[in-house]
Amino acid sequence: MLSTPLYKTHLALGARMVDFAGYHMPLQYTGIIQEHMAVRNSAGLFDVSHMGEIFAMGPEAEAFVQQLITNDLSRLDIGQALYTLMCNEAGGVIDDLLVYKVNAEAFMLVVNASNKEKDFEWMQANNPMNADLLDVSDQIGLLALQGPRSMKIASKLIGEQVYQLQNYRFLKPSPSDFMGFNKVIISRTGYTGDIGLEFYVESENTQALWDAIMEAGIEYDLQPVGLGARDTLRIEAGFCLYGNELSESINPYEARLGWVTKLDKGEFIGRNALRDLKAAGAKRQLIGLVMNERGIPRSGYEVIAPSGEPIGKVTSGVQSPMLGHGIALAYVENKPAFTTPGHDVKIRIRSRTLSSSIHRPPFYRPKSK
Repeated sequence: MLSTPLYKTHLALGARMVDFAGYHMPLQYTGIIQEHMAVRNSAGLFDVSHMGEIFAMGPEAEAFVQQLITNDLSRLDIGQALYTLMCNEAGGVIDDLLVYKVNAEAFMLVVNASNKEKDFEWMQANNPMNADLLDVSDQIGLLALQGPRSMKIASKLIGEQVYQLQNYRFLKPSPSDFMGFNKVIISRTGYTGDIGLEFYVESENTQALWDAIMEAGIEYDLQPVGLGARDTLRIEAGFCLYGNELSESINPYEARLGWVTKLDKGEFIGRNALRDLKAAGAKRQLIGLVMNERGIPRSGYEVIAPSGEPIGKVTSGVQSPMLGHGIALAYVENKPAFTTPGHDVKIRIRSRTLSSSIHRPPFYRPKSK
């Protein structure tokens, strides 16, 4: 398996390591619930250096990315980022990703770790503009600092300018402004639903950056956080995870991601199929569920209509640390009785069939937002 530049640091911190997308990654350090609460109440630091970074460059780079993704790149200014999908010709989701407009002829595409090889091959095969494509995933370290005290911690490293950074914007500080590092991007996107930042640095600087952030966060009770709490946090926020809520057999309208699918922007891969899918209406719909009885919904559990017939399956579920009861994301038949917030359905949890209520995510909205 592969390792991030912080592999030895995770071991020294006593992390429980797991195989994730072919990488040795920390699942937890002190415990998933403790790390989850640290992010919600103070701040947590994640090593997400396994993520993929692909650059599209040259005079045709913008045209290339625009025909590759579902969202509209033309509304992006330099220094902005965009959440979007990349679909196949049938409208199925190949991946969800972030696009950063570094300059007029350079775009960074941040893709899921499990998909980066597949994504890069897809980009190479669908590049009629001959944009320059470069997979720099192995050259970049990525840390995510999340939680209500994250800005205070970051300000000790990059100054008061961090407070001016708005959602889906990023900074490119000079070496003199940030630890002497070259090629730094500091963005504000996040995958926890809470306030926070991402730091992209050259791989050889990852350890020094981790140490500097952890030291700056001592007075704010900053904790290292693993993939376990990253998942519980994103479920509370209602965010999709590729392989659970998204796949090539799922289209954006089923996943409630029509808002990042701009059919009127011009031609892009999958546009014709998506136009037809939108017109026909989704046959299934992603919904949120809140347990009314004691029980934890898990991926694969059946969702049952009040009349008793199966209508779908849970894709992600957890006992919410902040709410104290079970929550889940699930795909169900797209009928008002099964998708309208406030209506009740049931979830089969082992030998029991328990009541739950339909809820429009997010399940938890941090005060710091």
